Amino acid sequence: MDEERINPGHSNVRNALRIVGPLIALVGLGLTIFGLVDFFRAFGGSGPPRYFWCVFVGMPLLATGGFLTKLAYLGKIFRYMAGETAPPMKDTFNYMAEGTREGVKSMASALGQGLREGGFGVGSQTMVRCHKCNALVPEGAKFCSRCGQALGKSKPCPQCAEANDPDARFCDNCGYKYE
Repeated sequence: MDEERINPGHSNVRNALRIVGPLIALVGLGLTIFGLVDFFRAFGGSGPPRYFWCVFVGMPLLATGGFLTKLAYLGKIFRYMAGETAPPMKDTFNYMAEGTREGVKSMASALGQGLREGGFGVGSQTMVRCHKCNALVPEGAKFCSRCGQALGKSKPCPQCAEANDPDARFCDNCGYKYE
């Protein structure tokens, strides 16, 4: 069994928790009931409650025993939950996959077509973005059709002669700052 290879003492711990947890819970329940009975008997005229302190010992024992019992059966709880939730989740996934299959196919074919054409392809012509207004313009255009900005790199750097965008503040190559 896989759990034996991971932690050889796992079964022993689980079995001990399955015994110790309920025992501690039962002791805690007994002390709580005993303390509460003593408390309510005091209203009948038998004097002040003498064993009410048992409630303060019994309730933490009851909670601790319940927690240890829960730990002992946690594997069974999760296996049950998985068995109950896995089939509806599988059905939901299959339903969603069936409903979106055609949309995914059309998106994939459009993406493939766009990659084959290259760039921001509109038809068979490659498009570029204007560096000023972000409009799409044909690749060979000299000026933007929206804002009129010159599109070619026409500003030479005085330090390294690299061609830069007309509105560049720094050289793309050497970082020279234009005044």
